[in-house]
Amino acid sequence: MSSVTETFPEIPSVPPAPPKQLPKKRMGWAKKGFLFLLAMLVLGVFAGYAYLTYTEGKIDRIAPSELTALAPVAGGSGNPINFLIVGVDDRSTLPDDWEDNFGDFSGRRTDVIMVAHIVPGEGIQMLSIPRDLKSNIPGFGTNRINAAYVLGGPDLLVETVQSETGIPINHYTEIDFAGVGAVVDSLGGVTLDFDYPGRDLKSGFEIDAGTHTLNGEQAVAYARSRKYQILKDGEWQSTGGGDITRTSRQQELLIALFDQATSPSSAFNLPTFLPTFADQITADEGVSIALMATLGKEALSMNTRDIDNMTMPVKNFKGNDGRAYVIPIDTTQAVINAFIAGLPFPR
Repeated sequence: MSSVTETFPEIPSVPPAPPKQLPKKRMGWAKKGFLFLLAMLVLGVFAGYAYLTYTEGKIDRIAPSELTALAPVAGGSGNPINFLIVGVDDRSTLPDDWEDNFGDFSGRRTDVIMVAHIVPGEGIQMLSIPRDLKSNIPGFGTNRINAAYVLGGPDLLVETVQSETGIPINHYTEIDFAGVGAVVDSLGGVTLDFDYPGRDLKSGFEIDAGTHTLNGEQAVAYARSRKYQILKDGEWQSTGGGDITRTSRQQELLIALFDQATSPSSAFNLPTFLPTFADQITADEGVSIALMATLGKEALSMNTRDIDNMTMPVKNFKGNDGRAYVIPIDTTQAVINAFIAGLPFPR
């Protein structure tokens, strides 16, 4: 029996399908997007550093050889830092368009003497020192504490503040009236609440009751007012207190400026505010980029509740030399001790 061989047509082999690939166009855009993002991050880092360098370069510096009285910061980072903040009365720098309500005295004098105690991560304390405080100025004898600046500049003022209070001063910052006005204007003004209509016929300040945003000239006139009056019960009444109540207004203005500078609504003003602030201050060499960045970061995490402020308790005193002074009272040392220790002020 013959065998029959069946034949079948060959089935062509099918090559395996190639693996799916992303479209080249999509992969190209993804890569470009990543590189663009990376470039922006790098640019942001360098731009931030360049901005801080530019800002720091605007500060008018006092050479270390001319400011030898400063005390070193105790320990490492995170320890308290004490700034001596000095407001200088210098009429020569006032803008031409300001009203002529600030007098025409020549020279530079300290109008504000304040120490800020900054504890990173915790808060800020501010202690105002009355400018008429009876003091022993090294090398010059008895005088008002603000005379130290006239007699020996910032270094002698730092030395005198340290010897009279026992508070170590780590950094020095100085600003004049025009500088305060420029800083206020760079933030778009400063907002304050007034319980009563107020005025000072000498400084030219006048305001209605309520919440108001003051421009630079108004803010300076308010902070400098020595004869501030309020309209109460239908008549103008003096608030009294002289320089002591004036320091309270100065602290009020500084706290309001801090609140304004750290509020989200001022974010768009910061690129103008920071260089303006730097351009208006005089400071020691230790106020560096790193310190400014650290303090700026700390400030953004704080609010006005983290600021404890007080004026040194004093009383009036007539000296044998015929000068009118203020001198410490029983509670003064307790206030200074609390400040040095970073504890709440005794009230």
